[in-house]
Formats: sequence, structure tokens, C-alpha cells
Amino acid sequence: MKTNLRSTKPHEWAELGTFKSYFFGFLLSCILTVLAYFIVANHVFTGTAIIVTTLACALVQMLVQFIYFLHLGKESAPRWNIIVFLFMLLVMVILVFGSLWIMHHLNYQMMLPEEMEMHMHTHEGI
Repeated sequence: MKTNLRSTKPHEWAELGTFKSYFFGFLLSCILTVLAYFIVANHVFTGTAIIVTTLACALVQMLVQFIYFLHLGKESAPRWNIIVFLFMLLVMVILVFGSLWIMHHLNYQMMLPEEMEMHMHTHEGI
């Protein structure tokens, strides 16, 4: 007793991704990658402008990946997928910044007395 899922809900299956949408997402991802590489390799901008434009390309590419490949926001009720994604993002932020904080604290605690004196003099004003 095999059911044909395409006939029961055709609008949901059509939104999951066609060759055209995957190709367009792949093309956008490639263009954004080459654009970021071109900006950095040819020194189009300098200083913070190069960092800002590279991060902007990365954020746009992240949105393209979410929309075209992970299909976030394409369901009739995308609330649960977005909630799970935001929870995953929160866990990643906690892990990354927690790890950086721990490494900074360990670096501070493992300094030699001469390094500690220099650090306190330059960073803490003591």
C-alpha cells in the first residue's frame, strides 16, 4: 500500500527545491565566493573596509545557503525550523565565546611573573 505523496501535497514538494533553485543558489554562492576572493586578493579596499565587505559577502552567502539549500522559511509553518536554528545558533555563540573567554583567562593565569607585571602595567594601569 504505497501512497503517492506528490499527489497529496503538491505545493510542499515543489517548494523543497528544484534543479533551477539549486542551480541559482549554487551560482549565487560561487559568485559571492569569487567576489570575496577578488576583493581580498586584489586589495580593492584597505583597512576596515576590506573586513566589512568580506563579512558582508559572508553574511549574504549564509542567507543564500539558508534559503536555497536548508530551505529555512519555505514551509507553510516554518516556526519550528527557525526556533531550532536559533537555538543551535545560541549554543554555537555560547561555545565560541565561552571557549575564547576560557582561553583568555588561562593565558592570564599562566603568565610568568615578569609578563604579569608588564601586563598589569600596560593593560590595568597598576
